[in-house]
Amino acid sequence: MLKLAPQTIEALVDVISGGSGNDTTPPIGFYRSGPKLERYMRQCGVTMSVGAGSRLPTLTAAIIQTMEEGSAENLKTIVEKAADPRDFIDQPEKLESVIGYLNKYLMHDGYELQQQGIDVRLLKRGTSAPAITSLAATLAVIDFDTVQRDLDRALASVETDPEDAVTAACSVIESLCRSILAELGLPLPMQLDIQGLYKAVRDPLGLAPGKEDMAPDIANDVRAILGGLNSTIIGIGALRTHAGDAHGRGRGFRRIDARIARLAIHTASGIALFIIETWQKKFPTKPLRVH
Repeated sequence: MLKLAPQTIEALVDVISGGSGNDTTPPIGFYRSGPKLERYMRQCGVTMSVGAGSRLPTLTAAIIQTMEEGSAENLKTIVEKAADPRDFIDQPEKLESVIGYLNKYLMHDGYELQQQGIDVRLLKRGTSAPAITSLAATLAVIDFDTVQRDLDRALASVETDPEDAVTAACSVIESLCRSILAELGLPLPMQLDIQGLYKAVRDPLGLAPGKEDMAPDIANDVRAILGGLNSTIIGIGALRTHAGDAHGRGRGFRRIDARIARLAIHTASGIALFIIETWQKKFPTKPLRVH
């Protein structure tokens, strides 16, 4: 359950509302009137009416009620929307200030806002890693929204539903491999799991452990890494089968914890980034599109 301290909620209210209408200092976020605050909350799945009341107390009460009702997804949306990059297109420096201001409070609750590609996400502190950040940025550039959705789903559920996070992490690689096969005009393999899909793209991309076009002094080392890559992919697929939610699970039964889910996400992100970079190197003039 997502829990925010009173001080964090107060800071969030300051950013979303823009502060008191009588305050002459520049707002941290953007000033929003009562109707605009109501629309903001509706877009987050929360009904709120300012009416004849005051903007700030009404907004504060609505956020607290959302949290107390256990609506973690709505509360997460409220926080992320406060730093929506689309609202700061003409003032990118203001976005950095908002993220920095909120993170000073969120860190005490164990969370932080992180820029991932073109989006800003609320994550557990320490959830992200360089591979995840780089993959998100790459997906934004090549507009690969299918894989981006799988990555977003994995990150969003790592704490609340680690089994689903593992399934989504596996789907990151599967979706990427499917698109590569489609771009190359190759048929899908008989086995449509992660192992079968990766094996189908491995040779066209020159990633087979037995490849011969390498300098002699590093050949064995690279082959060992590629062999380990294949083993890791098999491991992610097996974890999805045995612990993920793709094949059903007993109610309330949790096979893994967030720590293992994060391992799967970080590993899958690194592999996906490597596959994309390999595609770009081997086919520099051929864009990788969603299929």
